[in-house]
Amino acid sequence: MGILKTILFILLFYYGYKIVSRLFAPMIMRYFSKKVQEKFGAQFKDFANQQKQQKQQTKEKEGEITIDKMPQNSTSNKNVGEYVDYEEVD
Repeated sequence: MGILKTILFILLFYYGYKIVSRLFAPMIMRYFSKKVQEKFGAQFKDFANQQKQQKQQTKEKEGEITIDKMPQNSTSNKNVGEYVDYEEVD
């Protein structure tokens, strides 16, 4: 009789869990997706604020001209190595 009660209890618990999970799973998923969406939105707002601050800091006056030149690398090393002529051997 004890084994029958144990098996009945296990089956009842199993089917009860399936029914409850079907009822509450959509609510739980909505809750977690809402939290993830809020986190993403906060990160995007922070990123947008940083971009605005960088634009304001680097903003130049209208009509101002800036010329950026690449530095001239005149320190080339002519003594790189020795050229060796070779012949193909058949």
